[in-house]
Amino acid sequence: MKKSLTIAGSDSGGGAGIQADLKTFQELEVFGMSALTAVTAQNTLGVHAVYPMTAEAVVKQIQAIGDDIGADAVKTGMLFNAEIIEAVAANISTYKWENVVVDPVMIAKGGASLLQAEAVTAMKQYLLPISRVITPNIPEAEVLTGMSIQTMEQKRDAAKRLHDLGVKNIIIKGGHDENQSKSVDLLFNGKEFYTFTSKRIPTKNTHGTGCTFSAALTAQLAKGLTVYDAVNVAKKFIQAAIEDQLEIGQGHGPTNHWAYRKSESRVLS
Repeated sequence: MKKSLTIAGSDSGGGAGIQADLKTFQELEVFGMSALTAVTAQNTLGVHAVYPMTAEAVVKQIQAIGDDIGADAVKTGMLFNAEIIEAVAANISTYKWENVVVDPVMIAKGGASLLQAEAVTAMKQYLLPISRVITPNIPEAEVLTGMSIQTMEQKRDAAKRLHDLGVKNIIIKGGHDENQSKSVDLLFNGKEFYTFTSKRIPTKNTHGTGCTFSAALTAQLAKGLTVYDAVNVAKKFIQAAIEDQLEIGQGHGPTNHWAYRKSESRVLS
């Protein structure tokens, strides 16, 4: 049984955060575990309050997993502040976890900030160098690189800059691309570029897409897939989750975490 650990915040609405991660792990037949960094009062209309955990509380949760169960892959999501980021990075290094996926969550779908400004520096200094994959969307990649990203050439340049920070594999997601017909994710492994293209779905129900994509990627790395193959599955997983809409809530609704399994079942039947 392969095991994945998510170190992230809780979304009371169930669409993002550890809830999305654990649902995704389950759907991809990986045993999911969690270490909470913050509790949010959140729904499809936005983030109404954030209650961060202490760094000590986060560390205790990680150590409880590391000392007993272990993890084949680890995903980080909302880490909130510099102290938590530094503590998480230190413990990942202690347990020598190598399949580390960093989803640099900064801003919620509704616009609320989920990462303090000084935490960006800590992320670049402590967490990115020990990650195997980082999965920023375009706004997050702009913050991490300090550059504007509007073209594919700029996306490649940003990926190179992130690689220079010590990241082995960079996936810059295309959800914020200006192209209205398709979304193109760019993967850079330090040597080669790869693109993953999907049809853009006209919908407001995209809450938790970043969490879900990176969780699917983490699950596949836990199973031993290459980064390229893991991204390929994650892209198909999130595309199915967006296409098969649930229509929950009054705002940005969650994606459908069981859609990929249902589509796979239809293909096999």
